[in-house]
Amino acid sequence: MSFMPRALRERAIAAELMDDFSSGGEELREALRELRILNLLFAAAAPTLYGVKRLWRAAGKPKRLSVMDVGAGSGDVNRRLLQWAAASGVDLTVTLVDATEEACAEARLLFHDEPRVQVMRGDLFVLPEGGADIVTGTQLLHHFAEEELPAVVASMLKGARLGVVVNDIHRHWIAWTAVWLATRIISSNRYIRNDGPLSVAKGFRAKDWERLKEAIGPAQMDCSWRPLFRYAVVIGKTKPAGGVEWDGT
Repeated sequence: MSFMPRALRERAIAAELMDDFSSGGEELREALRELRILNLLFAAAAPTLYGVKRLWRAAGKPKRLSVMDVGAGSGDVNRRLLQWAAASGVDLTVTLVDATEEACAEARLLFHDEPRVQVMRGDLFVLPEGGADIVTGTQLLHHFAEEELPAVVASMLKGARLGVVVNDIHRHWIAWTAVWLATRIISSNRYIRNDGPLSVAKGFRAKDWERLKEAIGPAQMDCSWRPLFRYAVVIGKTKPAGGVEWDGT
């Protein structure tokens, strides 16, 4: 049962139902389809696109670009990237990686007629070295405890040639309330109704990103607050344009 953690001062530690890989099936696939509605409602794709464009510009606006989205779910946020690439004349390829067969099945169905997208079932911690120009994680990092985050970022950086884009949730009572209401309106699915509000409670504030920056060491890390209660975190293998800035709360 979901409840608003007191003041949301610290990240919640409870595991989401989606993190239990022993369950799933059609109920999980339904949740992934309904999550696409929530992602549209809360503009989830925009911070990922923002970060990808930052790294693309820093690399000199190459005509070819590859993105690997880890923990991709059904990969729906990448439709915005594909639209941008087509409009900008960028030859973009996207690889969607997820640990569950349910997510991979939904992704294959969603992108069945999109030759620029391939789907791969795989483990975040065994990504191919330099397997893509940019490795992205949308609503991925909040699934991990603070002490696990440096290893997550290290694996993503290993898989990237240019850098990493993290898009995750600002832990705030307005965001929690909005998600709690939205999940009750659109869904009766237990994954959505439990994990939606919990994902906000497991989200981040600027101080959390500052600690992560200290933990990962020399990598260049830029954190920007984005609508609607999101953070776009760009971690470059070379310094991204604009330097390091903390404009969130």
